[in-house]
Amino acid sequence: MVDIQTVSIAIASASVVAGVVYYALQIRHQNRMRQTDLIMRLYSDYRSNEFREALIKVMNLQFEDYEDYVKKYGPWFSDESAHKAMAMVAMYFEGIGILLYKKLIDISLAYDLFCTPTRLFWPKMKPVMLGLRREASDPSVFVWFEYLYNEMKKREQRQ
Repeated sequence: MVDIQTVSIAIASASVVAGVVYYALQIRHQNRMRQTDLIMRLYSDYRSNEFREALIKVMNLQFEDYEDYVKKYGPWFSDESAHKAMAMVAMYFEGIGILLYKKLIDISLAYDLFCTPTRLFWPKMKPVMLGLRREASDPSVFVWFEYLYNEMKKREQRQ
């Protein structure tokens, strides 16, 4: 026969399990909400007039390789508007790449919002980014931008 004490222990145990499950689900939900908030704030920056002007400036730059870029627009650390636009775009996508690598944003959200611009801008900017790596003797220069591009390509191939 089951006594009151056994029933109360079973109810208490079930309550603890239910509480843990509820808490785990809440943490998961909060994590998704933070990721969504972060990605939407990034997207808001992407839609700003200043950033759009930088994107247009970069797309209108004409160069064959890093040396041609430097010949036409000067050294990277000059005050040329081309460099400012390139740096703004590269740093923006670099940040998204780091967040993606650290799994702070979801690949599916990042893909849906940033796949097309990443596919457009990395190939355009790649010769300059690789040239900067060589010039600085630093293979990590804008590596997360390239990582973002590669992850978008992988995701695209899987779909």
